[in-house]
Order: sequence, then structure tokens, then C-alpha cells
Amino acid sequence: MTQNHVAGMEASAVSVLKRAVELDQSGRFQESLVCYQEGIQLLMDVLKVVKDDSKRGHYREKIKGYMDRAEQVKAQVNQMKEDGKYHEQIRIAEDATGYSYEVLFKPYISSALKEVWVQDPYIRHTHQLYNFLRFCEMLLKASCKVKMIHLLTSQDEADSSQQSSALAELKESLSAQGVTLDLQYSTTIHDREIRFDNGWIIKIGRGLDYFKRPKGRFSVGYCDYDLRQCQETSVDIFHTKHTKTL
Repeated sequence: MTQNHVAGMEASAVSVLKRAVELDQSGRFQESLVCYQEGIQLLMDVLKVVKDDSKRGHYREKIKGYMDRAEQVKAQVNQMKEDGKYHEQIRIAEDATGYSYEVLFKPYISSALKEVWVQDPYIRHTHQLYNFLRFCEMLLKASCKVKMIHLLTSQDEADSSQQSSALAELKESLSAQGVTLDLQYSTTIHDREIRFDNGWIIKIGRGLDYFKRPKGRFSVGYCDYDLRQCQETSVDIFHTKHTKTL
């Protein structure tokens, strides 16, 4: 392995761990844990290929320090979850980027996740239906085995045929992937909430529709949601030991 490759691995580790510390200090503990774990693994990969004893000692010391802090954060998160007091808030600024569904939901997805409830009154228009499709695709690619997705939304009174045909097609497509889509409509829902059966509850002020319309079909951000500008909104994350259906 070349020196440049090792330097690149080290730079990646430093970047991820810097982000972990920033999230830790801002109270976004679950997100910080994910970054700590990724950064520590990167440093361990560097340690495996470094031959200089003084550098190896330096890396071991750094790894131990980050591992100790990660364990403290994990214990703190577990205690807050046990007490039913876990709450963190993420504020997404106007025009911010880097908030794809993969980035936003990854810290709360675990291998045990099998069932998801989505309550969002605005899964009706074409771009909103695509948002829900993207969300389902994110779950399929994640390190979990989701078998059931429940969607509670409102019907599009202006053009219910497009909505119903799109969701029917998605239901069939998900079924081919071994996932059941349970679809229900309500005329009274207003709140937006996503609930995982591992206890995490994510409430986004704008629901899944927090992205701005791209300037065109060939504009940066049209395909990659990490590059898509967002509308200002807040995301509140809670944890409960008792999973409830919506």
C-alpha cells in the first residue's frame, strides 16, 4: 500500500472523527456514535499498515481515546432511552444540502429493523410520490431487513387516479422485493411522523417533502438528494421502548 493511500485513509478518518466530535458537542449523540464507529474503523485500518512504532503508538492512543468517548456516549444514549427521555433536534437550514434520506435516517436504522410506519398527509403529487419511493429504496439498501412498510396518507381529491395507480405500482414492486406495503387513507391527519419498530420516532416538520424543486431535469441535485437544496425545517428524534402503530 502506497504512502499516499495511507495518508488518504488517515485524512478520511480525521474528517469523520472531527464530524463525530462536532455532533457529540451539539447533543446529536446517536449520529455522533455512527461517526465515531466509522472513524475508529478507519484509524484501525491505518494502524494495520503502518510499520513505524512511534506512529503505531500514536494511533493506538487516538483509537483508545475515541473508543472511550464512544462508550460514554453509548451509555448516555442507552440511559436516556431507558428513561424515555431521549430527544434531539436537527435544524435543516434554507438551501442546505447533504440531507438525503440515507444521511438523515442512517443513525436510527439497525439490523433488527423489520417494520416501519409512515404518517404523512402529503404523499399525493408526483414529486411527493417519488419522495416516498426514494424513502422505500433507502430502506431496501440499508443494513436492515424491513418486511413491512405502513403508509397513512390523505387522498388527492383533485387526481386520486394518479396517486392510487402510483402507490399500487410501488406496492407490487416492493412485494417482489419481499416487502409488504400496507396503505391506508385518512381525511383528518395533519401531523407527520416516521416510526421504526426498534423504538426510534422521527418527526420532520415538512414530512418527507423537505427538498426544493431542482432548477431542471439536468441540474445538479436532480438525481442525488445529497446535492439537492432543502427547505428550512426541523427534525425531532425520540425513542420509546414500546412500539406503537400509527
